[in-house]
Amino acid sequence: MNIPTGDGPFPTLVLGHGYIDPDIYTSGRGLAREQDYLARKGFIVLHTDYRNHATSDDDPANNIEFRLGYVEDVVNAAAALRASDITQIDKSRIGYLGRSMGGGIGYQAMVAYPGVFDAYVLYAPTSANAVDNFNRWGRVAADFADEVSRTYGLPEDQPQFWQNMSAINYFERVQDPVLIHHGTLDSSCNINWSRSASKELLRLKKEVTFLEYDGEYHAFYRDWTLSMQRTVKFLNQNL
Repeated sequence: MNIPTGDGPFPTLVLGHGYIDPDIYTSGRGLAREQDYLARKGFIVLHTDYRNHATSDDDPANNIEFRLGYVEDVVNAAAALRASDITQIDKSRIGYLGRSMGGGIGYQAMVAYPGVFDAYVLYAPTSANAVDNFNRWGRVAADFADEVSRTYGLPEDQPQFWQNMSAINYFERVQDPVLIHHGTLDSSCNINWSRSASKELLRLKKEVTFLEYDGEYHAFYRDWTLSMQRTVKFLNQNL
């Protein structure tokens, strides 16, 4: 946790990092530059490790449960902040920032636990449609794909299950403003996934801002400062 200098109370953010192999992950890894930048701008920042990462508890069923445990972890982080006796925390202003896999976790949190966070910032998120994510990463992992097939059925065999697993089909539950950043040259998470999510949120008259960065890649280096300036402006308006 990074806490700005001063008495506060400060608006507070829970950070959800993108995929890093748990075998090489070290505590706090993944969003260090965002954590430092946001703390310097007056936000308390709590970076989560998720279960199965670093010294967090083990959950052997997490992968076959599509990592939904990570959603519980960031939601519980928000609950812990609100229950904390740290006086600098403004418990009425707690937001979420996630990138890549952490962005997908944000989609799931906003529909499974509406109102837990007061605003969401998603960087180059995975898809809000579970089929997209499985087609992109799950099918190429033969052992995992076989386990998914045995346990639930593949998307072509059990479409209703996969619809039920997809946050995009529950966007009517979204209560809080959402900011999405995505680069047009992202080769990991297809920008069309964010376009689809934004379109559906707008269709349902939800408060969403979708910003495309022409020529930017998944890691956000060239336009990172601009995107963070926009993030701080969004958070100041919505937290």
